[in-house]
Amino acid sequence: MIAPTDLLWALIGLVLTIGGTFLRASITNAPWEWAHSGLQTHSLGVTFQLGAVLLAGCLGGRNAAAMSQIAYVLLGLTWFNIFAQGGGLEYIHRPSFGYLLGFIPGAWICGALAFRVPPRLESLAFSCLCGLVTVHLVGMAYLAIAHSSNWLLAPTLPLGQLLILHSLQPLLGQLAILCAVTVVSFALRRLLFY
Repeated sequence: MIAPTDLLWALIGLVLTIGGTFLRASITNAPWEWAHSGLQTHSLGVTFQLGAVLLAGCLGGRNAAAMSQIAYVLLGLTWFNIFAQGGGLEYIHRPSFGYLLGFIPGAWICGALAFRVPPRLESLAFSCLCGLVTVHLVGMAYLAIAHSSNWLLAPTLPLGQLLILHSLQPLLGQLAILCAVTVVSFALRRLLFY
């Protein structure tokens, strides 16, 4: 039986993931530079999508997080354009689809580890890091299999360039988001007393 709180956190995770898909992550210049050059933002090159996946795990637990990502992938494969480059069944031929599939086990692992011990910054950061690694491992495996079997939409780049484009380039921005998710989830878990 699924607990009502799991359904609520799954819905929250789904809404955050959809919203995070279209929200670019940015940072500002250092506060001591504001008087001299004004407030400027710099893009991290990623969206908050992965942050929403990890936040769902840290706050909702493994079942709610996995349900939210299953719903996200299924909605995107049907008729809703909620993925970064649209949606629909043909999206499975895109190089980034394996990373979307990786959201499911990544969210589950993050949620499972986040509730093993009382919430501390270190344990939440570790659970987020394990979720991030899982997303990348699934994404890279899908990319390698799809590339070798000519499953991807043509024209396609060599496998090494695809791995750099989808795993290595966004990694620093994703690590910055991981740090933010760790702090936010720690604060919210303390605020919500769980």
